[in-house]
Amino acid sequence: MKKVLITGGAGFIGSHLTERLLSKGYEVYILDNLSTGSLDNVAGFMPHPRLHVIVGNVTDTPLLHPLVGKVDAVYHLAASVGVRNIMDNLISSVVNNIDGTLAVLEAASQAGKKVLLVSTSEVYGKGEGTPSQETDDLRMGETSKSRWSYACSKALDEYLAFAYAYERNAAVTVVRLFNTVGDRQTDAFGMVIPTFIKQALRGEPITIFGDGSQSRCFGYVKDVVWALHKLMEHPLSEKNVYNIGSTEQVTMTELADLVIASTGSQSQKIYIPYQQAYKKGFEDAASRFPNISKVQQLIGFVPQHTLADIIAITAAHIARTGVKQPAAV
Repeated sequence: MKKVLITGGAGFIGSHLTERLLSKGYEVYILDNLSTGSLDNVAGFMPHPRLHVIVGNVTDTPLLHPLVGKVDAVYHLAASVGVRNIMDNLISSVVNNIDGTLAVLEAASQAGKKVLLVSTSEVYGKGEGTPSQETDDLRMGETSKSRWSYACSKALDEYLAFAYAYERNAAVTVVRLFNTVGDRQTDAFGMVIPTFIKQALRGEPITIFGDGSQSRCFGYVKDVVWALHKLMEHPLSEKNVYNIGSTEQVTMTELADLVIASTGSQSQKIYIPYQQAYKKGFEDAASRFPNISKVQQLIGFVPQHTLADIIAITAAHIARTGVKQPAAV
């Protein structure tokens, strides 16, 4: 029986990865400080004889090192997430990302355990309208634009991973996720699809930041965790970076229209300037979508869910679990 540690395992993606690995017979240890994750995300498969949930921080060395010593491999997902959350907590977001990754890499290196580091498409910075490839140069905005601090912190995480790979011969794989969505994702930290869906189900205006022309792609969480699992298990994935996501592009205006149609809502669309939505210096990429040929060639990854599927699944989950009215201001 294989044993794994998932940092951030009570989060949206981490909980789906936990569920998959339990179904495959793994023993799973979760380490999560619940800052953005929730025990509700794993309540559906607790208690479980092969699941161990530890509430704590990855930077707690006396806690982390014994856990790493118990397992065969580490999925490192613990990180600050969500544009809204990050823009509101700039210092802690950067520090938590870098310190957490350093702690995990050091513990795994000492114990001789493989790490799969979950990074983000944000590291590509400003989009150029072409598919982002793993070998592309990273193009960030100026340092006075706080929007890019998160991207830079995740890029530094990747540099740390490869530093451990080259200097300590650590077994490390890096994945860059492109807007993973699905059931259990919260709108609390600025995630666009659950935000749009909740607004639509309440009959409220769909709030689109900017002019709505910015385009993104959205990968379904179960497709994504399938790929994470396969990459961890593949010996040739080490010392490499892989894009994981969908190649189906959509503008934010088109996304709002799809959500309205899928939910049968009468909501209207309203556009909010970035300066009004984010007050600390915000820039956005015009487009961002992945070239996934590298991960396709290694593990045969092909997204199984369309954007229409994803919206329908997520809307059904939100409707089933309850749509709360926004708090009074």
